[in-house]
Amino acid sequence: MVKYRYLGKKVVAVAAAVCLIATGSMQAGATALSDAESQKAEAEDGLNSVNSQISDIESQQSSLQAEIDALDSELVTTIANISILEDEIDNKQEELAQANEDLAEAEATEAEQYESMKERISYMYENGESISLFNALLGATSFADALNRVQMFASVYSYDRQMLSEYQETVELTEELIEEIAEEEASLQDQQSELETQKSSLNTMIAEKSSEMDDFDAMLASAQALAEEYQATIAEQTELIAQEVAAQQAAAAAAAAAAAEEESSSAATQTASSSDKTTSSSGSSSSGSGSSSGSSTASSNSTTVSSSSASSSSSSSSSSSSSSSSSSSSSSSGSDSSSSSSSSSTVSGSGQAVADYACQFVGNPYVWGGESLTNGADCSGFVKAVYAHFGVSLPHSSYSLRSVGYAVSASDLQPGDIICYEGHVAIYIGGGAIVHASSESTGIKISYNYAYRTVVAIRRIF
Repeated sequence: MVKYRYLGKKVVAVAAAVCLIATGSMQAGATALSDAESQKAEAEDGLNSVNSQISDIESQQSSLQAEIDALDSELVTTIANISILEDEIDNKQEELAQANEDLAEAEATEAEQYESMKERISYMYENGESISLFNALLGATSFADALNRVQMFASVYSYDRQMLSEYQETVELTEELIEEIAEEEASLQDQQSELETQKSSLNTMIAEKSSEMDDFDAMLASAQALAEEYQATIAEQTELIAQEVAAQQAAAAAAAAAAAEEESSSAATQTASSSDKTTSSSGSSSSGSGSSSGSSTASSNSTTVSSSSASSSSSSSSSSSSSSSSSSSSSSSGSDSSSSSSSSSTVSGSGQAVADYACQFVGNPYVWGGESLTNGADCSGFVKAVYAHFGVSLPHSSYSLRSVGYAVSASDLQPGDIICYEGHVAIYIGGGAIVHASSESTGIKISYNYAYRTVVAIRRIF
């Protein structure tokens, strides 16, 4: 009986020790699991934040690339306009050279005609020959013959005076043409200079934007590297969590096995004790006590395992809920958008009113990129600002202005029409004249020949 009692106590002690070890292991495992889940949650939050940054950077890159593409397109157009202006300047120089030749020829003809006239006058009226007409009259055979001779002398004089007047008029017109062509050539050269400045500015802006793009590339690479680190941490902690859960499950299984073995050993001890009839009551009591203790311990261990498992499940659920909430918040933030509103203006006015209003600003400065009628505007900015006064919104682009309103032909030109050239625009004011922001050297001015350059489009708003 003493032997079986001792054996029962030993079994209970071993079972209790196993349970204590299992419980301690599960508690340590629960702490490690909680730490792993906490680190994973922090990594997931960090990854969400970095992914948001990556999205912002990519969005800014996309916007910046669109700006670079627009600048590239404008640069190409500017270069093409410079080439067109160079051709037009060459044509103007040829016209100027021809006009100078015509002027020289007219001046020579005028001088020749004048000398011929002087010779005839000198022959007829100078050095005593002034009586030639009188002698001619005396030699007339009849009154009609005398009249014919007088008419002949008058015709010669009138012819000389008419020819001289015509050549003088030709010289004056040619001189005016030369002055006009020279002015147009100077205007084209000014516009060429402005386009060269614009080209240089565009190249500088493109270089700056490209540098910004390089900075974004570096930021994006850094953010992507940080995202990879967070992903690695999440993967590591996920594996650690799996290992801890497996360890806890193994500890729980070991505790359950120990409890089962304890119950089996207690049952065997109770059976052996009951066979001893003389100590039946004592053995039964001892065995019962041991069984009760073992059951209590097993129950306690069972409760501990269940509690630990519940804690793990709760922690995992909390982490999952936190991640889900973070993802939902990020999604909500990403989908948030602002509304935009547009305003409309009442269009009023007429083409003549536009022309009259535009002429008020003649003499004001030319400023590339400007839209101020008083402080400075470029050609398209001038047209835009003038029409804005009448409630019309136009683009600040000479190319885009080719498609506003509706097209009209040169034969149907009216004041207020927009005259479009390659890289330049003006407002027609009537009588073949235009008002436009010409160049830095001339500012806003009136030119009296709207066709001084090749017209590519005529658009009417009113």
